[in-house]
Amino acid sequence: MPLNRRKFLEKSAVTGAGVALAGAVSAPGAQAAEAKRGAKRYAFTVLGTTDLHGNVFNWDYFTDKEFDDKDHNDVGLAKVSTLVNRVREEKGRRNTLLIDAGDTIQGTQLSYYYAKVDPITAVGGPVHPMAQAMNAMGYDAAALGNHEFNYGIPVLRKFEQQCRFPLLGANALDAKTLRPAFAPYSMHRLRTPHGRDVKVAVLGLTNPGIAIWDKANVQGKMTFPGLEEQAAKWVPKLRSMGADVVIVSAHSGSSGTSSYGDQLPYIENAAGLVAEQVPGIDAILVGHAHTEIPEYFVTNKKTGKKVVLSEPLKWGQRLTLFDFELVWEKGCWKVEKVGAKVLNSNTVEEDPKITKLLGDEHEKVVAYVNQVIGTNAAEMTSAEAPYKDVPIIDLINHIQADTVKQALAGTEHAALPVLSQAACFSRSARIPAGEVTIRDVAGLYVFENTLEARLMTGVQMKAYLEYSANYFVQTAPGAAVDPAKLTNANGTPDYNYDVVSGLSYEIDIAKPAGSRVTNVRFEGQPLADDAKFVFAVNNYRANGGGNFPHVAAAPLLWSNSDEIRNTMIAWVKAKGSIDPAAFAAVDWKLTREGTPVF
Repeated sequence: MPLNRRKFLEKSAVTGAGVALAGAVSAPGAQAAEAKRGAKRYAFTVLGTTDLHGNVFNWDYFTDKEFDDKDHNDVGLAKVSTLVNRVREEKGRRNTLLIDAGDTIQGTQLSYYYAKVDPITAVGGPVHPMAQAMNAMGYDAAALGNHEFNYGIPVLRKFEQQCRFPLLGANALDAKTLRPAFAPYSMHRLRTPHGRDVKVAVLGLTNPGIAIWDKANVQGKMTFPGLEEQAAKWVPKLRSMGADVVIVSAHSGSSGTSSYGDQLPYIENAAGLVAEQVPGIDAILVGHAHTEIPEYFVTNKKTGKKVVLSEPLKWGQRLTLFDFELVWEKGCWKVEKVGAKVLNSNTVEEDPKITKLLGDEHEKVVAYVNQVIGTNAAEMTSAEAPYKDVPIIDLINHIQADTVKQALAGTEHAALPVLSQAACFSRSARIPAGEVTIRDVAGLYVFENTLEARLMTGVQMKAYLEYSANYFVQTAPGAAVDPAKLTNANGTPDYNYDVVSGLSYEIDIAKPAGSRVTNVRFEGQPLADDAKFVFAVNNYRANGGGNFPHVAAAPLLWSNSDEIRNTMIAWVKAKGSIDPAAFAAVDWKLTREGTPVF
């Protein structure tokens, strides 16, 4: 595997050991031209990616073909590498840094394969494809994302060992010592034609929600305080260590909101708040929110200085460029100007260096996901799942309920009825009639969620359904209904709209949010408030993801560490066949004043 030319030079004595890295000499002549009229100037560019989610190739392992979406985006590090090479050629290799804002090792079947099927943690195991690609591209640093913890800390630590650049997390603390469990920052020297290096500090911040979303993997081991508090601690230290420029790589969106409500005292999407509250930051690479923000300025309340933020979408679809212009004033470098923009990876071809490097790994995974594991009696798709009760979502709930019933057999809760929740994770999921492969099933459940069983009451389930119904746009009786405009009210993503099996109910979209769910029944009778149920629910939801009511505080009856996706694959393998007629039913529907919408 190609080595990154940068070597770790030293480790700081500051608590938690930040990482010091060095660049080399600047491109000859490129910066000297800037030294006009006696003013010493230097320009450099920081390139940024985020939320790569295991994408190396422009390939969709769930459909077994090149990735494409309605906007014709491309994905993958192979594409990004071409963009990076072009920028380095233009700016001078030594006048650039390449960083990432987290969520690297989860999201595709490629990343799953090397975490679970041929794990990097095995003795003599493989090197993770994301580590290989990022090493070959010469990354300088990467912040930790919340999905880095999905496979457990041992997988993350092995990935960290395999990376030739530091994984940063100033607010990922050891639960016992409260010291950083990862390097908080990295320091980089860029040589100028003017005798004094520019010292660029990269501070890494991750998401507090890890404590909720991956509770099973981190509880008692790590804790994750707020980004603002930790940035306020570290930025002055970096400045006192001589940093001329401070960049934050934050796996945290810019909206100032949290999907988990008040379950944590820390904000999930805090990047804008960090810029606003913490003096001394020049730029923030934003991650986590999967949005495209080419350039966004936030004014720091204490200094009045504008801080530039940029988020390069997701999956390698964009590459952020922060262009810095510095001037030598009063014996030090000052940031005179900084701006940001994004480049689109669909404008270039994949870098053959990366595709050749990981071609064998790609082929292994393609073969794995195309294994036939059973048959299906009738085609099922998720195209209409956001607004209709469709068999493909019923399949998830059927398998989850069946799994929980078997797990609780012989326990005191075995006699309780089991309800189950599922969401539409992909509107393009399809299980064909005939042969069914691993990728067909895996494409239905694209997240590494695990399954839990919680104890819920009838009144709590009504509140849960009511909260879920916030997903729909209020639509007056008689008004035209456009399915494309009916969902995702207030930015609610598809994965935060839950369908519950085991109950029947109606959602009146003519009514305002909070008063929509009607005619809730269990076994044909009105649902009793004091009825008790076992609720089969994914760990993201059970631990507060989406901020659904009651479930996070509900008693835990059972859980396991196997991904629901794997549970589904194993279920299909064991049964050998799927027949929608055995489990599909229309248990919920959208109405307006009692009249079905569809």
